Amino acid sequence: MPALRPSLRVAFDLPSSVPGVWHADALGAGQQQVQPTGSAQLDAQLPGGGWPVGALSEVFQAAAGLHEWQLVLPALAQATAHRTGAVVLVAPPCEPFGPSLKAQGLLAERLCLVRADSATAALWAAEQALRCRDVLAVMAWLPQAQPAALRRLQLAAAQQEQLLWVFRPASAAPQASPALLRLLVQGLALPGDATASPGMQVQILKRRGPPLAHGLDLPGCHPLLAQVLAAQAERRRAAQEVASAWVAGRAAAAGKTPAALLLPQSLAAMVPLGARPEGRGHALDRAAMALVR
Repeated sequence: MPALRPSLRVAFDLPSSVPGVWHADALGAGQQQVQPTGSAQLDAQLPGGGWPVGALSEVFQAAAGLHEWQLVLPALAQATAHRTGAVVLVAPPCEPFGPSLKAQGLLAERLCLVRADSATAALWAAEQALRCRDVLAVMAWLPQAQPAALRRLQLAAAQQEQLLWVFRPASAAPQASPALLRLLVQGLALPGDATASPGMQVQILKRRGPPLAHGLDLPGCHPLLAQVLAAQAERRRAAQEVASAWVAGRAAAAGKTPAALLLPQSLAAMVPLGARPEGRGHALDRAAMALVR
């Protein structure tokens, strides 16, 4: 067997830790500036401990408008508290509610909303915003963005050292991308109530480091709102139990199966206030409205 060339022997003899050399089995922080996400659990799994500044972060989800603010709002509140500049929203699916954002630390005066009538216009607006020195961060909803377009956004964010999030449908996750960080976000329903999503599961599809085998379960709303939703789910469950018991009792008295009876319209008046399906008269519902408005 021929002897190894001197250059190869030197490569094999390198110590395990060399300044400036990143090993693929470790999180590569490097010289990348980051903005903490506001979640210690998520920061622990991101290179450097936060969202990359001056780089593209892609977020995938089943439908637009579900988890964007829950995911990025803590970081934006911290960033705007310490740095000047506007937060530009390009083609958002829903208009953000200023008082709710203000209650969590992000002033509506710092937001600049850009509406676009086409994918091309949205991409152009996002790139122009990134090239503006007075812009601190850009949130862009670009479901049809191609890799070449994403590379231009990545370059523009790097030049001005801005925060950049691009939100895309989950179906686009298998596509190639120059993004430094790629996340897939899914909602977590409350036990016994599949319609409520107070939490979210974040899967890290791409990061500078080893793959993450499991998703991260993160809170997706204010803790008080999560408590309200849990209480509301319990009241719905109790209302269903009362309704089922009422139907079963009527069926037994009439000698029929429960499915043969129709629930009368007056049943809601017979359900205790704390167990009403809608819970309109419950104080927790008024608290929930105050939190989400």
